[in-house]
Amino acid sequence: MKGFFRVQTPAQLLQKLNRFKPLSYEEVPFEESLHRVLAEDIISPANLPEFPRSTVDGFALKAKDTYGVSEKNPALFQVIGEIPMGKISEITLMDGEAAKVATGGMVPNGADAVQMVEYTEWVDSHTIHAFKTLSPLENVIQAGEDIKAGEVVLRKGRLIRPQEIGLLAGIGRTPVRVSLRPRVGIISSGDEIVPVEQKPLSGEVRDINRHTIVSMVKETGTIPVFLGIAKDRFNDLKEKIDLGLRELDMVVITGGSSVGTLDLVGEVLQSFPGTEILGHGLSIRPGKPTLLADIDGKPFLGLPGHPVSAMVIFHLFGKPLLKILSGLSDEMEPQIKWKVKAGRNIPSVAGREDYVRVTLEEKDGILWAYPVFGKSGAISHLVNADGLIRIGIDDEGLEEGEEAEVILL
Repeated sequence: MKGFFRVQTPAQLLQKLNRFKPLSYEEVPFEESLHRVLAEDIISPANLPEFPRSTVDGFALKAKDTYGVSEKNPALFQVIGEIPMGKISEITLMDGEAAKVATGGMVPNGADAVQMVEYTEWVDSHTIHAFKTLSPLENVIQAGEDIKAGEVVLRKGRLIRPQEIGLLAGIGRTPVRVSLRPRVGIISSGDEIVPVEQKPLSGEVRDINRHTIVSMVKETGTIPVFLGIAKDRFNDLKEKIDLGLRELDMVVITGGSSVGTLDLVGEVLQSFPGTEILGHGLSIRPGKPTLLADIDGKPFLGLPGHPVSAMVIFHLFGKPLLKILSGLSDEMEPQIKWKVKAGRNIPSVAGREDYVRVTLEEKDGILWAYPVFGKSGAISHLVNADGLIRIGIDDEGLEEGEEAEVILL
């Protein structure tokens, strides 16, 4: 099978992710749709608000009746009624008349502004003075000013946050159609890997990758399913990969993707019909032995065994894959990136893309990045880092003071 350890650039591999498609959808009550991804455009069935509303407590009136007024020269208004909250106003104001209204209350016919109560005073039980000049529509939100009936208010592919929940409630839209949450099978591989609750013997290590990758999957709002630790045995690897491909939407394995003699993942993948290797080997540090395959339309991602390398590669490729499967639009970019300046020289080697762990420090309004050097197996170095700086494949590093982009972790 072609494609094994033929090194390509990260950009080349990223382009191949687009072959994967979003999953299907389901309908859920809108109040249960938080952090889900819309699988349809939402069209408002009505204006919002459905009637002109006051944005303050005060008195509805005609703006022109306040022109030229001041504290020393107030306007006099006859208060002809009060509009209770939640009630339809049957009042029509004439010149020189006002109606008491609360925030959110209906503005009556004939009124085009609301004088805040702070700029009024009662003269008697039916008359007020107003001290502030108003413009038409001041302190008033018109019918349909927020949302118009027939307007597309939310686009397919949008992540639903609390503010989207509020909008759906405002237009009375329930249920809503959302994309299915991808279910991700996670396998740790290697004879040396033992569960975290087990004390490692000489030559063994606790299964760090299981817990970091499961946590990163949860961060995306998708569903991790741990399939177990696979020994370096063909049948054990095939059994766990097969289970993930049959029951889940994506499979991720940590370890087993390098060229070592015990790394059988490539051989196992060849035993599955419909397998296409999209990439094996990247011009990147950390994470050169990355593997990506398409198995009957499902993505299979092989991560390096070293914990830091595994996390960096999952951040760069696993999260974008889950974004695609979730149907998340490009507008809802989950990665947070900031512009920073290198706090010291950061060396690199042309011909590979480097992702350097950095800490961030603000000085005089400028964000400076300082490298955290260490080998890819040292998880403590990633704990101490605030983000990753990308050094391009044609660059030989960053000079002190040079601007770069950091991906926040």
